[in-house]
Amino acid sequence: MSITTEMASRSLNHVGEILCGDAVQFVHRDDSDILVLADGMGSGVRANMLSTLTSQIFGKMLEEGAALEDCVETVVDTLPADPLTGVSFSTFTVLQIFHDGRGILFEYENPGCIFIRGGELVRIPRNEQLISGKAINTYRFTAKVGDTFLIMTDGTVHAGLGSLMSFGWPWEEIADFALRGHSEGQSPLREAVRICDTCNDLYGGAPGDDTTVACVHVTGQKRLHLMTGPARNRADDERMVRAFMSGDGTVRRIVSGGTSASIVSRVLKRPMTVSMDYGDSDLPPEGHIAGIDLVTEGVLTLARVIQILKEYADPEQVGEAFFRKLDEQNPASRVARMIIEDCTEVRLYVGTAVNAAYQNPDLPLELGLRMNLTKQLSEALEAIGKKVEHEYY
Repeated sequence: MSITTEMASRSLNHVGEILCGDAVQFVHRDDSDILVLADGMGSGVRANMLSTLTSQIFGKMLEEGAALEDCVETVVDTLPADPLTGVSFSTFTVLQIFHDGRGILFEYENPGCIFIRGGELVRIPRNEQLISGKAINTYRFTAKVGDTFLIMTDGTVHAGLGSLMSFGWPWEEIADFALRGHSEGQSPLREAVRICDTCNDLYGGAPGDDTTVACVHVTGQKRLHLMTGPARNRADDERMVRAFMSGDGTVRRIVSGGTSASIVSRVLKRPMTVSMDYGDSDLPPEGHIAGIDLVTEGVLTLARVIQILKEYADPEQVGEAFFRKLDEQNPASRVARMIIEDCTEVRLYVGTAVNAAYQNPDLPLELGLRMNLTKQLSEALEAIGKKVEHEYY
């Protein structure tokens, strides 16, 4: 079994604070993917320093190949504690999922992980162990494709405390809320934003505690092929299309550009039709070719896709309004949604022929030069954690 993960997080700062007292770090190793979430005591600069110290110790050691158990012991030994209460100045949760499916979770004084499998909440058997005198909850399990893990700081369970919710937002209610909003195929950021924004509402828009929700999806390899532009030499059309169509039935395929669509239609001997439903008056409508998931116009649509991906790359600015836009039924939103929520890696098949229609000097540079647009697309894909490969023709 070979699995991978998609990870994302969303945070709210304590009202009046510029810095968040929570810190999140993602570590990707050859054998596993790791999420570290730390919560510094208090708020503001001091809490930020403590949580950052915690996450960076974990991150550095894990990147160098240390075992997670050794990292936990080092962090517990290193973190300062309140001299009066003995309470550590930072709490943490660390989730490690190996590519062979093994999983391990360490929790220290953070709310419990919400684990969703097959549309149901699942409790992982817990073991408590003492590490340097601290009680650490340890969970070992076997992950499966489709599993979702939601990890939080205590700003979630404190949401609405003393106002809308007399006793805060209980873990059980958060878990039920997460389960009701969960569906296969949505991005981890969408799930994290949904819970975090609800916490913000319960706080009345003025969070009384730093609040972070991190989401991990366990997934297999999900490939997407995107073809844009004609090959430099017409003789390479068939080779380009055959490469684009390679792979099994799980590969998603997008053709971007009218000339590219005509080439695919001709080589595959499959007719192309054009929808009369524009969806967005600023974008040309979609086309349809049997066996291709999506056929769109090229330059204008890709420019809009890049804009959407750049917005998504800044998770602190992404909210429910962004996901409403992502769910719109227009070609650019559909391409962006397929990239964000239905693939882990993208292979771009780029034709390098000069298309005279794109050389109009009145067009902005980013629209006039396909190679520049492809470069921007690659950068936007990498910025949101997608693996990108290129083939040029």
